[in-house]
Amino acid sequence: MAALRPCRHNNGTGLGGERARRAGVPGAGGRCRGTVPPLPPVMAGPRAPAERSPGSSRRVTAELPNALPNEPRRALANSSARGAGPRAERPMRAQRAGRHRRRRAGGRRGHRAPAPGGAGVAAGSAAQWGRGPGAAAALGRLAAAGKRLCYVTNNSGRTRAAYTEKLRRLGFPPAEPRHIFSSAFCAARYLRQALPPGAAAYVLGSAALAAELEAVGIPHLGPGPAALPGPAPADWLQAPLDPAVRAVLVGFDEHFSYAKLCQALRYLLRGGPDCLLVGTNRDHRLPLEGGAGIPGTGCLVKAVETAAQREAFIVGKPNRFMFDCVAGEFQVDPARTIMVGDRLDTDILMGNSCGLTTLLTLTGVTALDEVRGHQDSGCPARHSLVPDYYVDSIADLLPALGE
Repeated sequence: MAALRPCRHNNGTGLGGERARRAGVPGAGGRCRGTVPPLPPVMAGPRAPAERSPGSSRRVTAELPNALPNEPRRALANSSARGAGPRAERPMRAQRAGRHRRRRAGGRRGHRAPAPGGAGVAAGSAAQWGRGPGAAAALGRLAAAGKRLCYVTNNSGRTRAAYTEKLRRLGFPPAEPRHIFSSAFCAARYLRQALPPGAAAYVLGSAALAAELEAVGIPHLGPGPAALPGPAPADWLQAPLDPAVRAVLVGFDEHFSYAKLCQALRYLLRGGPDCLLVGTNRDHRLPLEGGAGIPGTGCLVKAVETAAQREAFIVGKPNRFMFDCVAGEFQVDPARTIMVGDRLDTDILMGNSCGLTTLLTLTGVTALDEVRGHQDSGCPARHSLVPDYYVDSIADLLPALGE
């Protein structure tokens, strides 16, 4: 079994003042000058609070049930974790990696290994759920052991009810819509809090995103194809504007067009700072099987930001707002929650910045060499991308979890 190895550097400062530093962009904000103190040796078994080094990281071993004890503990699952089986093209296997630790200087000071009791698991990106037999089995064992599972995804293309049905179809532990936290649901929740009563949103997004807005009573317009109202720029300015619109919401939109971009800009210019600009996520590329990819929502958000010359508020990972939605629903204790995901810049960064234990699965878009590059960089912003633990596949948890 590929055990979970520790990762070395992560000072837990998470995100700096600049957007690039907040997003963990390599090299953002100039050269980091801080040093990372040496880490004590990894100890077998669970550590007492004073013994666990801040942000230390280990491989998953048969002692995992001690780290994820049998009372209800919450788990956030990244919907992009694919399941069992190493990728043939993976440049480095976990079992060959050697020592691999993370250190957070000034991060979760005194953070301890989870004490016996209920735990939580959060799992990350929905597009790749169920692409291997191990994910459903591993999460099923966690649920049977009393762990509470929540699923968090930046994908705004399905409603929570649709995701619940997908999990059931793939054999995942029984879930209710309240256990699903998509960027569409979180965006609707944010706008419900931020907009005055009766205000509407102009949506560049899917029917699912519109449905989540309807579920919380927010009027909207915009989903679906749109055409320019005429051949000349003067004609494009004649398209009617709804006076109730007080927000522009950008999600994944297969019908994204110049006509929609023009309309979004007109709403933002008309409303000024009083018209909110909200994006579901900044994922710039959506990975497909065989190494292929398509442009992600982040490309569309960036187009609107560039036209409007202002920055959008992002509700999805790695923004803390998505975790706050989970914590508000289930009263999550970060010290007793593990974030499982396959992307460093969304799943792991959100988990680290919110004080969760983080577990990277190497079945997605991340290779171990990328992790090592961040951990050896000497840059605190990049250290925030380094997980506490990693596994080749979430299926590697099965032997540790037992029958």
